[in-house]
Amino acid sequence: MVFSRVNVWSVIVLIILMGMLGESVASVHKVGGSAGWTILGKVDYNKWTSSDTFTAGDSLLFVYNSQFHNVKQVSRRDFLSCNATSDMATYTSGSDTVALTKPGHFYFLCGFPGHCQAGQRLHVLVGAAIGSPSLSPTSTPVPSPSTGSSPSPARASEDSAQNGGFSASVSTALTSAMSGVVVFLVALL
Repeated sequence: MVFSRVNVWSVIVLIILMGMLGESVASVHKVGGSAGWTILGKVDYNKWTSSDTFTAGDSLLFVYNSQFHNVKQVSRRDFLSCNATSDMATYTSGSDTVALTKPGHFYFLCGFPGHCQAGQRLHVLVGAAIGSPSLSPTSTPVPSPSTGSSPSPARASEDSAQNGGFSASVSTALTSAMSGVVVFLVALL
């Protein structure tokens, strides 16, 4: 089979366009699946996050009964200790969408007494979008609540050290793979 230069360049352009299209597709993840954000039914939020992939640009949809639950975005330290008093953002509508704007670790819990201890807490690791620059060690996730507050610099820097390694390795692997495809196609010329 003979490949002309036009065909090879057409394939290269197609690969680049597919990569760009892949970046623009964001997903909305309903937290807890059909059960939603609750303590009823013993939803395993660790299992729920492990069955999906989260990418910068995606969003989380928290659906819950606002009379009995809320959503608080917290630091890693507050997540581990179920401390809801120092939240970075609070959501209370019962149907809240939280944008995952950057790669890194995001932590959420229910602020009602005893709910976090009963398992109503969520840790999401967000990877870089394909083709996006890797996260610098000084970056931190920024919540986009309908109502809420910004993270304090002290709490934001506490979590930022965890955010660099994952996205850098994914970015390097994807760049290497795309380079290999382009080198192979150019060799066919």
